[in-house]
Amino acid sequence: MKMTQMEKKQLMIFVLVAYGLTYVLGLAMWAFYGTGADLSVFPNAQMMYPAAGVMLAYLITKKEDKKLPRALFVFFVLFTAVMAVCALLSVFMPKTMKSGETEVSAWLMGVQVLIILGSIVFWIFLLTAGKEKRAAYGLRGKNWKASFLCILLFFALYTVRMGIASAAGGQLADFGKIWADPITWTYLFSLFINFFLAAAAFFGEEYGWRYYLQPIMQRRFGLRGGVLLLGVVWGLWHLPIDFFYYTTPDMGLIACVSQQITCIFIGIFLAYVYMKTENIWVPVAVHFLNNNLIPMFAGDYSAEVLQGQAIHWGELVPALILNLVIFGWFLFLKPFRENGTK
Repeated sequence: MKMTQMEKKQLMIFVLVAYGLTYVLGLAMWAFYGTGADLSVFPNAQMMYPAAGVMLAYLITKKEDKKLPRALFVFFVLFTAVMAVCALLSVFMPKTMKSGETEVSAWLMGVQVLIILGSIVFWIFLLTAGKEKRAAYGLRGKNWKASFLCILLFFALYTVRMGIASAAGGQLADFGKIWADPITWTYLFSLFINFFLAAAAFFGEEYGWRYYLQPIMQRRFGLRGGVLLLGVVWGLWHLPIDFFYYTTPDMGLIACVSQQITCIFIGIFLAYVYMKTENIWVPVAVHFLNNNLIPMFAGDYSAEVLQGQAIHWGELVPALILNLVIFGWFLFLKPFRENGTK
């Protein structure tokens, strides 16, 4: 199916925002990495770009549509712009503050508060937009029973994956200790509340990838091929933070390959649950869990748990096999065998 001129314009705007902002600010990350600057604000801002790209595209090309949730979209685009500016200011005008006995970036602390406030305002605009507008632009939740089961399924599969990885590394006893620790259960309970306070960031990715780009890729490359290619382009979108945040530049290439494995196979599951439930809030919740279960299983609840990781080539084949076993089989389930896309 050929794209209309409007759809092509929408796609161009999406790419310019989602990838253009990411790579332009990635140059700033590269330029300031050697100075020892704290780059932790950049990943927080980057999560907003995909949804902002979709919303800006709709605001420009569908401004006459009465069902457009204009206030919500304008707010989100402006909120994203503020986040991007904060990322740049964090390296051009660095400032630290005391957190306990350590020095942390004042910009990071400020941005975390900004995400909480922005998420609260986001919910207000979303709920006041009305059911008709939410339904017209893929924002309305539905199929809640199936949605809840999909979220529970991800939690179970994630736990199994971590258990297998722990057993393979001879750390099964440590894995068991996680579940015996009261902090684990307190943390899991807190995730429910934290989801609503950080939802804007995770929505920022999933509204771009799953709601907008996934159907386009599937119409062009097929239900399965489109999702696999979406995993690749989603992985490439992480390029700057793979080199300058998750790892160090000398491990950047390894991190990029590792990111491809993660994005392709997690992407299969995210695509599956979105196609099954037609509820964008399911991939948003799954993405939130995927990121926020890491500190629990790592036993490190600090803000730096994702930063400066050491990744080695020898770890990639086991990771590929494990993700294939845990998530790859979803590609052969019913939603991927049906004709057409939602």
